[in-house]
Amino acid sequence: MARYFADLHVHSRASFDALASPRDIVRVAAERGLTHIAITDHDRIDGALAAREAAPRGLSVIIGEEVRTDGGDLICLFLERAIAPGLSADETIEEARSQGGMVGIPHPFDRFRGSMLRTDRGVEVAGRVDWVEAYNARAVGGAANERAAEFAREHGLPGIAVSDAHSLVEVGVAYTAFESDVSGPAGLREALGTLEIVPGRASYVIRALTPVAKLIQRMRGNQRVKGTSGR
Repeated sequence: MARYFADLHVHSRASFDALASPRDIVRVAAERGLTHIAITDHDRIDGALAAREAAPRGLSVIIGEEVRTDGGDLICLFLERAIAPGLSADETIEEARSQGGMVGIPHPFDRFRGSMLRTDRGVEVAGRVDWVEAYNARAVGGAANERAAEFAREHGLPGIAVSDAHSLVEVGVAYTAFESDVSGPAGLREALGTLEIVPGRASYVIRALTPVAKLIQRMRGNQRVKGTSGR
């Protein structure tokens, strides 16, 4: 039986806090045996589109976005156009669905990031999403991944593993294995019932370089996109 290996949360230099080029990301992903990769830059999809154009044979690129809502971040996949940041979680989900997309909750309990489930407000969206990141390779401290996995079980949601890569070293360090193709929404929806988490973690040194990436990007004029609410 064929198996598929997907890292569904990866950032390119289109993000304000990452430096890897889309071309290098897809090259490294293919070299490491991934069959699918979702480029999910913060509040934009141009990096994902560039990655899809540069992808080598055998690697499928999913157009995604990590969208900042007014209640925390959401991962939206299979998009045709970018979703504006600053909307409510419900509005963001509705926009993703209108494009035929799927939605997941990233790093749910990470206290250092815009995590949806750090407040009771985030729990309200559990019935409207397709998965939870039960294992995020960048989650730091506070048993964040353990709490995420428990939350997924309690709410009957699939729990996936992702690298949340912001550098080439991190691409595919954690991923999810599936028993069916995940190239489209219908395929991923079916495959979520067959998933196997493959955890891993990049060194803290690599993750500590993120502030450096932010500084370099700020100097280049690439700063976080302001939302519709002006946040």
